[in-house]
Amino acid sequence: MAKKNPHIGSTFDSWLDEVGLREEVTAAAIKRVIARMLVAEMKKKKITKQRMAERMKTSRAQLDRLLDPENDSVTLTTLTRAATAVGRQLRIELT
Repeated sequence: MAKKNPHIGSTFDSWLDEVGLREEVTAAAIKRVIARMLVAEMKKKKITKQRMAERMKTSRAQLDRLLDPENDSVTLTTLTRAATAVGRQLRIELT
């Protein structure tokens, strides 16, 4: 008789916990969402990357790293400055 698969019926979240990747995957997903939200706000308000970098008092290269959904090295300070630059607030909560 074949062995029963222990993962059948489990959730994706429980599997991520089991292999120790949940925090990393969650952080990457949050960064992607924030990057897309910033790009959407920039388009909505017709803010160019150059102008956005000026508003954030940073370089265009730093802004490109922030907006790159694959680059997860970003600080809360940078996210706060980016949100302010597009007229929004950054809110973080524990649930």
